[in-house]
This record gives sequence, C-alpha cells and structure tokens, in this order.
Amino acid sequence: MKFINSTTIALALFLTMANSPYSKANPDEGMYPLSELNKAGLKKAGLRISEKDIYNPGQVGLVDALVQVSGCTGSFVSNRGLIITNHHCAFSAVQLASTAINNYLKNGFVAQNQEQEIEAKGLKIRITDSYEDVSNKILNAVANISDPVERINTIKRKQEELVKQAEKQDPTIKAEVSEMFIGKSYVLFRYKTIEDVRLVYIPRQNIGEFGGETDNWVWPRHTGDYSFLRAYVSKDGKSAPYSKENVPYQPKKHLKVNPNGVRENDFTFILGYPGKTFRHRPAQYIQYQQDYLLPYVSNLYDFQNKQMEEAGKDNTDIALSLATRIKRNANVLKNYRGKLKGLRGIDLLATKKQEDEALAAFILSKPELKDKYGSLLADIESYYQVSNQDALKELWINNIYNSTSLLKVARDINALKIALGKEKSPQAAKALFDRDIQKIKTGIKEAYESYNKQADQRILTKMLQDAAAFQGKNQLPAIQTLQLNSATAAGFATEIINNTKLADQNYVLNTVLANADALQKFDDRLLNFQAALNNDIVTFAAEQKRREGVLNKLMGDYVAVKEIFQAKNFIPDANSTLRLTYGHIKGYSPADATYMKPFTTIEGIIQKGNLGLAEFDYPQEIKTAYLNKNFGPYLQKDLGSVPVNILYDMDTTGGNSGSPIMNENGELIGVNFDRAYDATINDFAWNESYSRSIGVDIRYVLWVADKIDNAHFILKEMGI
Repeated sequence: MKFINSTTIALALFLTMANSPYSKANPDEGMYPLSELNKAGLKKAGLRISEKDIYNPGQVGLVDALVQVSGCTGSFVSNRGLIITNHHCAFSAVQLASTAINNYLKNGFVAQNQEQEIEAKGLKIRITDSYEDVSNKILNAVANISDPVERINTIKRKQEELVKQAEKQDPTIKAEVSEMFIGKSYVLFRYKTIEDVRLVYIPRQNIGEFGGETDNWVWPRHTGDYSFLRAYVSKDGKSAPYSKENVPYQPKKHLKVNPNGVRENDFTFILGYPGKTFRHRPAQYIQYQQDYLLPYVSNLYDFQNKQMEEAGKDNTDIALSLATRIKRNANVLKNYRGKLKGLRGIDLLATKKQEDEALAAFILSKPELKDKYGSLLADIESYYQVSNQDALKELWINNIYNSTSLLKVARDINALKIALGKEKSPQAAKALFDRDIQKIKTGIKEAYESYNKQADQRILTKMLQDAAAFQGKNQLPAIQTLQLNSATAAGFATEIINNTKLADQNYVLNTVLANADALQKFDDRLLNFQAALNNDIVTFAAEQKRREGVLNKLMGDYVAVKEIFQAKNFIPDANSTLRLTYGHIKGYSPADATYMKPFTTIEGIIQKGNLGLAEFDYPQEIKTAYLNKNFGPYLQKDLGSVPVNILYDMDTTGGNSGSPIMNENGELIGVNFDRAYDATINDFAWNESYSRSIGVDIRYVLWVADKIDNAHFILKEMGI
C-alpha cells in the first residue's frame, strides 16, 4: 500500500472528507438496527407514528409483524398467520410442489380455503423475539489473546456458550450471536421458529416473473413479484412439523394494508433482514471483489446455467428440477456484473485508497493513536497480499459442491463414514448411525432434487479444467495427483459420473444407507476422489481459520480508529439481522438527459408484451381488464392506471427481498423485491443519486388478486 508523506496530509484529509461516501451523513442512508432508531431522524423525515410503535422492548410493535422466510423477509398481513413475501422467495417451494401435470410455477396457485393450502417444503419462518448486546462478554474473553487461531476459536466458543445459555433459559427459542462489526461488536438474538409453512396464493409465472432475466435488476419494471404463505403451529401454539392437525399461527401483530398506495416524494420505510454489506472495509477488500470474486463467480454461474438450460430444454421435469438453481445463479451473476460495472463507474477503489491514505496519515499525526494503530494499514496490506495469492483456490473450493450435486452426496456419505470409523465399537457406530441417518438422508435428497447427469458432468469438467490450470499456491494436490489437463479432465469427469453408483438415488438411500455396516463396506471411485479433495479442503480450512483470526483483530481496530478519525459512530454493516431503512418514493437520472419516473403502470406490461419476446408474455386477462378500464378502486388518477412497480431511495440489499414497504403511518403499501442495476453496489457504497430499490405496489397485488386471479378471499382476510 502506498502511504502519503507529510506534505500531502492536509490535501488528503480534505479530499477524503469531501469525497467519502461516509463523510456526509445522509438521513436516508443506513440499515439501522432496532437499537439505533433514535439516531435515524425518522420523525423529521416524515414518520407520523411514534418510533415506539415500530419497536418498543417488552411491548408489541410493527417489528412483531416481521418474519424471516429462509433468506428473505416477509410480514404478517392477517391475524391468521397469512404472510406476504416475494414470488422469488417462495420459488423453490413452488418448484418442489410442481409437476408436469400440476405446474404451479407456470400456472400459479390459488387455495380458496385452508384445506387446499399446500406444504411449502424447505421454507421455515423465523421471528425475532429479542436481542442483547454481548460485545463485552466476547471481547473480554479474547482481551489477552494474540494468537489468531486461538482468538477466533475463543470467540466461537464464547458465542456457542451464550447461545446454549439463552436456549436453556428459554427452550422455545433459537439463539444466535451475530457479529455486527468484525472483531468489535456482537449481539445475541433470540428467534422463534415456525416449521409448518404453506402455499396460499402464488401468481402465475408470467406475472410473478414478468420480464425474466431481461428485466432483472432493471428499471422500469413491471413484475408482480409477490406470494402469500401461511404459518401453522400445533394446537397448543408451539412450533411443529407439517401436520393436518396444525392450526394457523396467531401473530402478536399484523400489518394493515393501505389500498390507496403512495405518491411521488411520499415518506416510506422498510423493515427487513438485509443479508450482508461491506461498507466498512479497506481498499484491498474492494480490489479483491473487483479482481477475483465478482468476475469468477459471475462467469462460473453463467457457464453453469447454460449447461442446465441445455439439459432441460426438451424435458419439462428436468427443467423444473433445475429451475430454482438456474434462477438463483442468474440473479447472482447479473448482480455481480452490476457490481463490477458500478465499482468501475464510480471508481470506488480509488476513493477507498484515498480514504485509507488519509487515515494512515491521521494515525501517524496522533502519538496516542500511532502507538496503538501505527502499523494497522501496513498490516492490512500484508494480510491481503497473502490471501490474494491463493484467492482462486479459495473461490474454487467455495463453489465445487454447489457445482456438482453428486460430489455433495459423496461429501455427506464420506462425512458419516468417517464419523462411524471413529467409534470404538460396532454398537456405538450403530447408535451414531441411527441418530444421524434421517438428517443425512434429508440433505442427500435435497442434492438429488437438482441433480442432472448431463449438467453435472459438464460442470464438473469445467471445474476440473479450471483447477488443473491453477499455478503456484492456487494448486490443489488432489488435482495435481490426477495429472489432469483440459482434455483429460473431460474424460475423467465423464468416466467418474457415468460409473458412480451415487447417481442412483434409490440405491444410495435404501442400500448404501440401509445400516451402518452397509455404509462402512460401500466403496466408489467418486467417494475416493471426494475424500482426497476433502484432505486439501481441510488443510486449507486450517489456514483460513488462522487468517480469520488475523482479520478479526485488524477489522476491529480499523473500524474503531476510523470512527475516531471521522468523529462519528457508524451504522454496522447488514448481517441478516432485523434492520430499518427509510427514504422516499423517488425517481432518478441514470444517464445524461434521462429521468426515470418512480411508477410503472399496466400500459408498460402491454407495451413490453408487444415486443413478442417470451419473457414479456402476460395473461390476456390483464389486457382485457385494461381495455375495459376495469381498474376498480386501485386506480391512481394522476397516472390514469393501476401502478405496478414503485421506485424509492431506501437502502436495501439481498435479504430485503419480501420486505414490507410502509407509509408514514406504518401501513403496508408495497413489497420490496429488487434494486436498479446501478444500485447493485449498495453492498459497498450507498449514494442518493444512484441507489434506488424496486417494489411491487400493493395496488397491483390487490388488482391482480381481485380482477385476474379471483383470489377474493385474500382481500377479505386482509380487511380490504
């Protein structure tokens, strides 16, 4: 890292504070933890209800209507456990419920009564019950530890200890300690879990996915990205697996739906579970993203999708089995390419370097800081120099099991075989097998759900060819031992996939996993390859743990001294915990002489449909209702139509999918589902000029339910 000399300190400090995306506290920026709401300036921005109506410890508030749906957000909209979230958040469950005959992905699904509701396999609901700052308990435990591996192990042990204590105190909750700032602050969250979730109303695919990948991450947008689920519990109100005897869950709070919607410049806010942001990281982290992670993963997923699409082009059942995986890949690769475009477009790397140079100068100018943090920036530079040397190996390892389903099956079988081999007697091995087998089988069944021989073979070939070409510290001994090159990698992948018995799901589940003895006697070449590969992964994991310990201390110090430098407290990066963000319904100018309005309408659906592209197909009932001006009470007069999607300047990221968009009175007016392409870099930096998120207007949801899908029970249950 280049450090500035004393003659340029003043200039660097000035430029940093002038140009840094963190230097000017825009009130609309930030994903505020519930404990920070008093710092958000909500009332000044336009909130009419009290902040305590949103969150008030020990009392019921709007946060009690929020749920986490797998990796998304949802909200209760009735006192009978009805949840609204995104179509793409329920996608995997809809896929699992679909067949070539009952293709709910394509045709949608409407349950006219509770008896018709379908199990949403794979979906679980988490509700935040309470939280507690435990930073001191964790940091005190590592105060005198300098060894990085011991440090990270101690932190994890302390986290586990706090989790066990919390769950012992209240057996009805699941606890989790979340790192708010790396190496600096930790919060213990208590969650209620609901296992029985059901599909209630899923719009047909040409509504819920209108625009497909062409429109993904794009504005203007016309997507009905919504779905309705219902949470069920046992008759005594406790969480229970799916059962016909279960009853709808009664939430502490549900959101009131406002069918009148919003207008341009109206105040809005979102509650949700945003995934991960990385705004408090140094320049080297941005460079790692730009040079390694973003291009590698986006190119890999692009290749994978082409292979899976080819495998399913003439077979509906295969296409359905691969649909969720394709959709997830497509979403990530377009997001990552948007991030690359955005990072280069605003040259965030240069800004970060400038900030870090000014920070280094500031540290050196303060004797008390120089003693404690004098080598901090140089140590960060050294850390990334080492980690970048094998960055490709790390990315390959992180993606190998998601690339090849049968390798994932082999991994799970080998893990159980190893565990059995460590037991001291056949009786102990049998007891372990009997205890774990159902969990193992569940994971293996999930792997087979997205398995296709042709796709697996071609993708494994690609992964092996990439690994064979690695040089220096990126090389993997298991691959080197095979002496593979581009041509022989293809032959090896073909032979090992064609001949493995792991391709036969019934054989694996009913013969290999019949009992402990059968499993221990089973042998297969794919199992042996995975075992050799796992040795490399375990060795590398030990080094990664050491680095994690080093980074934990460096980033804790980095944030601490940066807060001193900028004389402010940062809002912690998102980490899948409950947050609030707010802003306004607002358009923007993504390019010279271009202004994007913040509403789209039904006309836009018809206009795109006229292009004749498959992704812009839509139900003819929409055109009929439009031509007849059958808008009902959902018409926005100044638009002369029903609003479909809305645009706003709130601070969102992955995990905010399905988040309720609320007005100044805390009423539901939309459901968040995407960002504009220029806002994909929200994970690294937020800016009022280009950071825009996209939601489906609640008036479109209600209009489609009413006029198109005849889901009138939904309206009645929500009190419309």
